[in-house]
Amino acid sequence: MESTRSQLRRREGVGEKQEKGVCGEGDSKTHRAPDLVQWTRHMEAVKTQFLEQAQVQLAELLDRAMWEAVQAYPQEDRPLPSTSPDTTNKTRELPHVRRKVFITRKSLLDELMEVQHFRTIYHMFIAGLCVLIISTLAIDFIDEGRLMLEFDLLIFSFGQLPLALMTWVPMFLSTLLVPYQTLRLWARPLAGSSWMLGAGLGCVLLAAHVAMLCILPVHMAVKHQLPPASSCVLVFEQVRFLMKSYSFLRETVPGILCVRGKGIGAPSFSSYLYFLFCPTLIYRETYPRTPSIRWNYVAKNFAQALGCILYACFILCRLCVPVFANMSREPFSTRALLLSVLHATGPGIFMLLLIFFAFLHCWLNAFAEMLRFGDRMFYRDWWNSTSFSNYYRTWNVVVHDWLYSYVYQDGLWLLGRQSRRAAMLGVFLMSATVHEYIFCFVLGFFYPVMLMLFLVFGGLLNFTMNDRHTGPAWNVLMWTLLFLGQGIQVSLYCQEWYARRHCPLPQTTFWGLVTPRSWSCHP
Repeated sequence: MESTRSQLRRREGVGEKQEKGVCGEGDSKTHRAPDLVQWTRHMEAVKTQFLEQAQVQLAELLDRAMWEAVQAYPQEDRPLPSTSPDTTNKTRELPHVRRKVFITRKSLLDELMEVQHFRTIYHMFIAGLCVLIISTLAIDFIDEGRLMLEFDLLIFSFGQLPLALMTWVPMFLSTLLVPYQTLRLWARPLAGSSWMLGAGLGCVLLAAHVAMLCILPVHMAVKHQLPPASSCVLVFEQVRFLMKSYSFLRETVPGILCVRGKGIGAPSFSSYLYFLFCPTLIYRETYPRTPSIRWNYVAKNFAQALGCILYACFILCRLCVPVFANMSREPFSTRALLLSVLHATGPGIFMLLLIFFAFLHCWLNAFAEMLRFGDRMFYRDWWNSTSFSNYYRTWNVVVHDWLYSYVYQDGLWLLGRQSRRAAMLGVFLMSATVHEYIFCFVLGFFYPVMLMLFLVFGGLLNFTMNDRHTGPAWNVLMWTLLFLGQGIQVSLYCQEWYARRHCPLPQTTFWGLVTPRSWSCHP
C-alpha cells in the first residue's frame, strides 16, 4: 500500500514537471513567434532565389549537353534523323559530313536576363545612355542657350533610305523566283534533250540572278552616293540573299539529281519562302516552331534595337567626332596615332557590344518570334572565351554554321580529311574578304584594315590561342586584344573618313582610290 502511494506521488510529480515544461515552452514560443515569422520569410526568399538560379544553371547545362550530343552524333557513321518525315528518301548525305540539327531553345541572353544580377549589367548600359543624353543636353544648353538633341549624324547615315528599300525589291524577287525555278527545271524527268535544255536554261537564270545581286546594289550605292546606314541595308541583304540561295541549292540539288524521274519533285515553295525570312542561313524543309507569337516580346526587341542605334550615334558624336574630325589637319606623328588608337578602344568595344546586342540578339529574336522559329541559338557565350578559335565559333553562330557546312566541310570532302588546315584557311580567307567588302561598301572607300586584322592577325591568333588554353588569364588576354583591335579599326577608319573629305582628289585615278588618303592629307 505504501509502495503504491509512493508510485502515485512520483507520477504526479512527473506530471507537474511536464506541465511546467510545456507551459514554459509555450511562453518561450510566444515570445519567439515574431522572430520565427521573420526567419521563415527570409528562408522562403532564399529558397526562391536559389531555385531561380538553379533553374537557369540547369537549363544551360542541359542545353550544352544536348548541343554536344547532337554535334557528336554524326561521328559514328550512323544515318542522321530526317528533319521531316516527307524527306526520308529525298536527299543523299555526303560521307563524313555533319549536318546542322535545329532544336527548340532560347537565346542565351534571354536566359541570363532571368537572373537579377545579370539584369543589373543591362541596367548599367541603359544608365550610360541616359548619361550621354544628359551630357548632350547640358552641353547644348551651355553652348547654344537652349535644350536640343542633335540627330545630324543619324539623319545623314539613313539618308536616301527609300532608294535603298526600292533597290531591295528586285533583289528579293530575284532570290524568291530564280533559285526555286532553277531547281524545278533541274528536277524535271529525264527525257532526251528536253532535260538538257531545261538544265541549261536554269543555269542561265541562276547566272543572271547572281550577276544582278552582285552588280545592282554596287551600282546604286556608287551612282547615288548612298550614306553608311542605307548602304549597310543593301550590302547585308546582298550577302544574305547570296548565302541563302547557295544553301537552298546546296541542300536540295544532290537529292533532286539522285531521284530525278522517280516522281519526287522540288520542295514546297512555302518552305523556301519561309526560309528567306527566318533567321538562319541553313535550309531545311521544316524547322522547330514555337506554339504562339509574343507580340510584346517582338516590340521590346525592336525598341531595344532602335535604342542601340541611338546609343551608337551618341558614342560617335561625343567620343569620336571631336577627336578625329580635325586630326587629318595636323601633321602625322606616331604619338598622335598611338594616342588616337588608345582613345578609340572604349568607343570601339562599345560599338562591338551594341552591334552584337542590336543585331544578333534583338533583331534576330524579333524575326524568330514573328515567324515562330524555335531555334534561337544565334550566338553562344563568346564573352567567356579563352581562345580566339572559340570566340570565332561562338560570336555569330548563324554565319559560323554556314561557313562550317559549306566551306570547311565541303573543303574537307573535296580535298580530303587530312587537309584541315587548308579548309580552315579557306574559311578565314572567305570570311575576311567578305568583311572587308562590307566595310568598303558601307564606308565608300578601300582601306584594308579589317582584312589585315581578320586574316593576318586573326588567323595567327586562331592557331596560337586555341582551345588548349584555359583559365581567367587567357580570357583577360582575349578581351585586351579585342579592345586594341576595335581601337585600331575605329581610329584608322575615322581618320580615313575625314581625310577623304578634307583632301579630295583633283583627278580620279585607280591608285588614288585604293591609296589611303590619311597618310598624305595635310590641308
